[in-house]
Amino acid sequence: MGRTSDAKERLLKAALDLIWERSYGVVTIDNICEKAGVKKGSFYYFFDSKSTLAVAALEEDWQQSGKTKLDNLFSASNPPLERIRAALQSVYDSQVEIQKEHGQILGCPCFSLGSEVSTQDEAIATKVKELLQRQVRYYESAIRDAQAEGTLPPGDAALKAKSLFAFIEGSLTQARIHNDLDFLRTLPDTAMDMLGAKRLESTH
Repeated sequence: MGRTSDAKERLLKAALDLIWERSYGVVTIDNICEKAGVKKGSFYYFFDSKSTLAVAALEEDWQQSGKTKLDNLFSASNPPLERIRAALQSVYDSQVEIQKEHGQILGCPCFSLGSEVSTQDEAIATKVKELLQRQVRYYESAIRDAQAEGTLPPGDAALKAKSLFAFIEGSLTQARIHNDLDFLRTLPDTAMDMLGAKRLESTH
């Protein structure tokens, strides 16, 4: 199965890559093992099912990539609205690179997997909801800070963050369906409009 020390990590990466590029339904354990260079018997040493692997792969991706990225983008050392703008610009920039590499916009792996199987697999649904909520909290914190400093109008920060995040994920899904970056190009400006930043500026 190759180097025992990294077989599990290779399975996690292979699973996330394949499920994201194709779909959970069409990707088999054999596909994952082949991409990872790991024998099928070794797969079952680490995981008891494709579902268990998918849940672990999502968490691993969050710990190794997603959390670090968002921690940096939403650093309290940056003004609140700049945090949101930077995060949305990063969404666009990431999909530009993905389209160059794969020839296709792939959107958000967590959202894509959740939309496909959340009604069929409780474990995956629970993990997806948990990870999406973690992301929403970054936006909620930035919105609260912006409201406190007066750069956003008052209101329900949690509700605003959920609405903004739904818009982001919807735009990513549209971009994936159409393979068109235009759905993501104006995310930062549109977000400021949605949150009321520009309306607030115009009254001052």
